Amino acid sequence: MKDKSLAYILWFFLGFLGVHRMYCGKWITGIIWFLTCGLFGIGWLLDVFLTSRMVDYANAIYKSKYN
Repeated sequence: MKDKSLAYILWFFLGFLGVHRMYCGKWITGIIWFLTCGLFGIGWLLDVFLTSRMVDYANAIYKSKYN
């Protein structure tokens, strides 16, 4: 299970590297964020609104796999 507070901490400190996206299982976009410095900062700012939904989605996938 993924934790929203940890995801937001990762977003704030390492968001330009896409670590928060990789934490949520979004490896492709995480690598894109890593290579483009968070889509040149724009994607990093947008993720303040998207991170909560990414964590919810990752938790739903986890529940469907292991329950």
